[in-house]
Amino acid sequence: MKTATFMIGTMSCLAAVQAIPAAAKVVGMNQPAESVTAERIAALPAARRGIWMAYLARSQAAMRVDKATLAAERKPGVAVPAAPATGNGVLTMPLDRPDEWYAGPEARAVANTIVSFQTPAGGWGKNQPRGAARLPGQAYVSDNSNAAAKPGDFDPTQSWHYVGTLDNDATTHEIRFLAKVATRLGQGAAARPYRASAERGVRYLLNAQYPNGGWPQVWPLEGGYHDAITLNDNAMAQVLGLLTEVADGKGDFAFMPAATRSDARAAAARGVACILAMQVVRDGRRTGWGQQHDALTLAITSARNYEPAALAAPESAAVLRYLMGLPRRDPAVETAIGAAADWLRASAIHGQAWRDANDGLGRRLIADPAAPPVWARFYSVDGNQPLFGDRDKTLHDDYMELSTGRRRGYAWFGTAPGAVLAAYDARVGKR
Repeated sequence: MKTATFMIGTMSCLAAVQAIPAAAKVVGMNQPAESVTAERIAALPAARRGIWMAYLARSQAAMRVDKATLAAERKPGVAVPAAPATGNGVLTMPLDRPDEWYAGPEARAVANTIVSFQTPAGGWGKNQPRGAARLPGQAYVSDNSNAAAKPGDFDPTQSWHYVGTLDNDATTHEIRFLAKVATRLGQGAAARPYRASAERGVRYLLNAQYPNGGWPQVWPLEGGYHDAITLNDNAMAQVLGLLTEVADGKGDFAFMPAATRSDARAAAARGVACILAMQVVRDGRRTGWGQQHDALTLAITSARNYEPAALAAPESAAVLRYLMGLPRRDPAVETAIGAAADWLRASAIHGQAWRDANDGLGRRLIADPAAPPVWARFYSVDGNQPLFGDRDKTLHDDYMELSTGRRRGYAWFGTAPGAVLAAYDARVGKR
């Protein structure tokens, strides 16, 4: 079954209205993202090699320490504890409770668990409920391996995986929770371990930052698409937001040392410069961003088998929101903001709702003149057409051509950019 052709909104700076082709087909094959390696660094201009080789060496040394520390905890003849439970860790670290709650026993128990799972490098794993403290010899992270992985997959099964990550709100969320507890406990000894852990978490973010200002999804680097500069799930935007607050030294981060605040300010500035450099330029005009960008070239790159190298509407909206929230914006930032808003507006799909048709085939686009605008998750870089990927790495121009699991198991369309565009319009006084 083919989906109905629908039109993508236009803007004055684009020449023509674009439409999804009536005849869907396989339009390409997804290609794997490249790791950050010594071989690739050696091909860089001489002026850039030294700082990148130093970064890679720092990452490799941090991983050796992480692994050696865990190995030292595991004693011969003593059973290794089971990996920590997997689940929605964010729900166990609420950031919206009354101030007094964070000084109480329940919050401190959560904070103690967070501290216990901090890696030697200073980060945290993802998808971990923070209900029970880490045991000696227990893995730092829960089992995030891909149970459905096949040979040649972009995300193969491996034993050392996501050991320190920004994915799924990890690390930034733990730092924020610890900062709340430390702040509510005041200046006494009770707050000391939480302040120290939060500071070490910020240092982890500073150490993980690439020389060009971006952040990988996983650090120490583990290879593959995890080395790419990651905007997916708002990872880089969340880091930049946190570092901007740390730099300001107010609220929950008032206890941060002056040197840390200064370093955070410089890191945030480099991050903004990286965002501007990554913004995709097509036909001489800036557009949006991808989920991932290659760490060395800044070009959009792929992630999992079904996540192509493409412009990503939700990630672009998150970056736009971050840039609009900057207290001081130079002309280059203002240009990036306006161009991203124009691209999102041009890429909006009107008169269609992404919902279940109640026919056993799952969600699809259904004609609805009253529906708010929706956006495809991915748009091709060259033609700005919605793009869809499958587990076999095939790329399609029609989501109904995907395998059932991929068609139903991924958010191929969404409305999130609408709220950001509304905020942009309010900012510039549009009606």
